[in-house]
Amino acid sequence: MSAAPTGTRRTAGVVLDLDDVHLIRKAVGGTVNDVLIAVVAGALRRWLEERGEPVDGCAPRALIPVSRRRPRTAHPQGNRLSGYLMELPVGVADPLRRLAAVRTAMDRNKDAGPHRGAGAVALLADHVPALGHRLGGPLVGQAARLWFDILVTSVPLPGFGLKLGGHPLTEVYPLAPLARGQSLAVAVSTYRGRVHYGLVADAQAVSDLGRLARAFTEEAETLITVCGP
Repeated sequence: MSAAPTGTRRTAGVVLDLDDVHLIRKAVGGTVNDVLIAVVAGALRRWLEERGEPVDGCAPRALIPVSRRRPRTAHPQGNRLSGYLMELPVGVADPLRRLAAVRTAMDRNKDAGPHRGAGAVALLADHVPALGHRLGGPLVGQAARLWFDILVTSVPLPGFGLKLGGHPLTEVYPLAPLARGQSLAVAVSTYRGRVHYGLVADAQAVSDLGRLARAFTEEAETLITVCGP
């Protein structure tokens, strides 16, 4: 998922039914988030295969941010960002085995906790002076592609319907920033009974982003088929 930055962008959106996601989760166990990450892995596999690129052994490293709410007595108040690193099982051919691999990796990360591994790096931000952030921020941005290949982030939304200019919003697509040297970022939100994926890509590195978006839908349909009654 790495490429020389061009400064150009493409975006795409994908909609899944949240009831279908729950159907898959109930059939195989795990969490809704496990299913959503497995859909990302399967979609990437389909897309790479259609491009004629090798997928055997392919396991791009994903950064999965985690927002941790501070206790009411903590200072300063607000959320604290952490995250997990995991290898997406793109090289696994069977969709159920891919989902099982995602679930195992996420369980391992949760057992280790956000104070270890990738989470520990993010938590250091609380203890670095402001000058360190100003000097180190650009260096971290340059080094992002050395730490992970793709960002897969969940963006929480309120449970009630949103409005814009007095008109109800029926779909809300989250968009995540691209780190320097990376070609794709994936964000996902649940809103009004639906799952919305927002894809952001370097326009030159991923000229067929629409095909990748369709692969998300195809992968979800495959999981529904193998998990259905």
